[in-house]
Amino acid sequence: MALNLRRQFPVTVWNRNGAKCTPLIEAGAKATKTPSEVVEKSDVIFTMLFDGKAIQSMIDNEPDNGFMRAIRGKTLINTSSVPVAFSHKLAQQVQGAGGKFVEMPVSGSKGPAEQGQLVGMMAGDPEVAEQIRPVVEPITTAAIYCGPIGSGLKAKYSINLFLVSVTTGLAESVNLARAQGLDLDAFGQVLNSCPLASAYSKIKIAKILNGDWTPQAAIKDCYNSTELIKSAAQGVQVQTPLIQILPFHIRAKGIALLIGGTSFFSQFVKLVGPKKLGWRYHIVYCIWHCVVLTTVFFVFPETKSPSLEEISEVFEKLSESPSEKMFETTNIECVEHQRSEKE
Repeated sequence: MALNLRRQFPVTVWNRNGAKCTPLIEAGAKATKTPSEVVEKSDVIFTMLFDGKAIQSMIDNEPDNGFMRAIRGKTLINTSSVPVAFSHKLAQQVQGAGGKFVEMPVSGSKGPAEQGQLVGMMAGDPEVAEQIRPVVEPITTAAIYCGPIGSGLKAKYSINLFLVSVTTGLAESVNLARAQGLDLDAFGQVLNSCPLASAYSKIKIAKILNGDWTPQAAIKDCYNSTELIKSAAQGVQVQTPLIQILPFHIRAKGIALLIGGTSFFSQFVKLVGPKKLGWRYHIVYCIWHCVVLTTVFFVFPETKSPSLEEISEVFEKLSESPSEKMFETTNIECVEHQRSEKE
């Protein structure tokens, strides 16, 4: 983004990792030691950080409230994906200090960002949004005004939910085609020729067929985006079965592993006999459960906090299956998904 801005404007940059500024400096940008210096030397300031905590930390760590003191008469454009509540808070901080604020999360991964083909979702004062259009043109193919503060982020959450659905569907369809023995090149041609094809699917199917697994986004960013979607959906009581399946499935696997460990120990006791073990039986029993629980929580961290309802539903599902199939986690269906279908 900064490189594309540099092609049309003087750019001053700051990054906590100074080495990341090197390509920008080579392109003619000026690097500063603090965020406050960027604000002082700029009319329009872009923030693109991991989350709201990172943004607030950047602001709070500046001595003498330097960041906000320098923002008077300037415009801050936040392109980071953050909760709506934080965006309102940031807007109040900036406007309270005499600055202007525009919320503009962007849609697009590494490739579109490098090519200046991001889609911006602007929110805030419509007049300010219009004023900054010339500045955001080098990094976007479209900058769409969505409404008051929070609207841009709400659009981003919704777009990302669609992205998750398309990506998951594409991966599963290729996996099914491969498992059925289809010619994947032919399958790719069919997919690219049918009405379902999109610019995104064409890029991704080419990468899949070529075995190109080069990351286009950091996994922690993807996780952060998914959490924002889940939080937004819960806030308006909307079901999102697809992104609810994986966490539940992982918890179910952990519970199944715990049951498996306990079952193994029970078989061991039957063979050895509690009478032979005596008081050692109780010690070994406790130690074994501690080992199993620790292993489950380490391998599957999500198992630390399943709800009682989820646990009871998993046990109910397991009890419906023959004991020999107890540990086939593919038999454990997502109860949340089933519930949404019934509704």
